[in-house]
Amino acid sequence: MYNWLQFIANRYQVQTHAFVFMPNHVHIIIKLYENENGLNKIISNGKRFLAYELTKRLKASCKTDLLERLSAACTEKEKAKGQKHKVFELSFDAKPIFSTAFLHQKIDYIHHNPVMGKWSLCSDFTIYPHSSAAFYHLSKPHEYVAIADYRDFWTDINQIKPVSLF
Repeated sequence: MYNWLQFIANRYQVQTHAFVFMPNHVHIIIKLYENENGLNKIISNGKRFLAYELTKRLKASCKTDLLERLSAACTEKEKAKGQKHKVFELSFDAKPIFSTAFLHQKIDYIHHNPVMGKWSLCSDFTIYPHSSAAFYHLSKPHEYVAIADYRDFWTDINQIKPVSLF
């Protein structure tokens, strides 16, 4: 995930404003600039990139049972097209952000996700290492992600249309 965020920042000039990586899902708030590479293309390329990397690591770790499950998830049509593993769901949920209230709600939600409900991945959301929470709450840069502080860019939220992915 970290490599993908770096890649889309460099290749597509996508800014990452907030994120959290969870065991089975990801939340990110990014800003896309208008260009020929829309959100669908960026996400589909990312899923492909991540799927290849994941299956490569599973093979290197001899996780044949998991690779077999991912292979069995492919439909016959997908297999005919050359797909060997189904790593991701086909869709994703994207919500445009048009107000600072909605932005703050989403950032608060994603930052607290590791300590909520069934997850309990840590006791304090600001110390979860796979999140931008420490950047915003402790002024601590993230080791792997160049976080673009939304407060530096979103002076007039109605003129800029970032995208939140859930």
